[in-house]
Amino acid sequence: MPIGYESEISMNHDTYTTLRVRRAAGIAYVTLDNPPVNVLNVALMSDLRNLLAAVRDDDSIRVIVFDSADPEFFIAHVDMSLIDTPDAFAELAADLPDGVNIFQALGELLRHQPQVTIVKLAGMARGGGAEFVAAADMSFAAIGRAGIGQIEALMGIVPGGGGTQYLAARVGRHRALEAVLGAELFDAETAQRYGWVNRAVPADELDDLVDRLARNIAALPEGVIAAAKCAVAPEDLGEGLLREHLAWAGTFARPAAERLIRGGMANGAQTRAGERDLEGLLRGLAG
Repeated sequence: MPIGYESEISMNHDTYTTLRVRRAAGIAYVTLDNPPVNVLNVALMSDLRNLLAAVRDDDSIRVIVFDSADPEFFIAHVDMSLIDTPDAFAELAADLPDGVNIFQALGELLRHQPQVTIVKLAGMARGGGAEFVAAADMSFAAIGRAGIGQIEALMGIVPGGGGTQYLAARVGRHRALEAVLGAELFDAETAQRYGWVNRAVPADELDDLVDRLARNIAALPEGVIAAAKCAVAPEDLGEGLLREHLAWAGTFARPAAERLIRGGMANGAQTRAGERDLEGLLRGLAG
């Protein structure tokens, strides 16, 4: 299929319930659309995994750009109702690579994607959403609108989807610990200074910047993207991901995690109002 071909249904679009997908000029534009706040639930995780697998060997797609249909939320975080439905992700776990959990597997799939992956962050990404941002090749954040944070500590757990590893690789151990244990929402400018995102840009310039970059990359001569991604290869994080999984599973099994997660759900988490200051909501439950 020619690089310039454009289609709204070029990748079995009708099979995705939480994604809008179109392609143009060698770029797949993937818009996350999982109301009310784009939680990373079974449906969204399944769609993301299926899409990444579907385009993996498609040489006509050179860049994948992710954004959100919701101006306030990119990916809110992993679905907190997991506390009540621990088997909900069982089907996704059936074919996991050795040594990773289902959330880490999504990050690793994204991190090793042969296409260049770019996140356009114009809203909030916490927890599993922040992990998705960090797993992508590049990310650009809208000043005054974007926010990113690892909120898990306020739920009595630690990041379990690759966040500790991806974050430490991007910002260093000391700043990773600040983000994980401070559990605050970082604005775009701070995330840029720390190295969590590539660049913070004015909100009205974000679309043009990402589109120009994606088109320039997609137009490179054949073989250049593959050569660059081979030369700047993702680090092998197998041992670190195992440590992270054991730490996450250990904290998830503690009574505090159940109390805080259930309390969060009962007090507005995963509603639009509650998610706007989720840190404040969860800190109010800590006593």
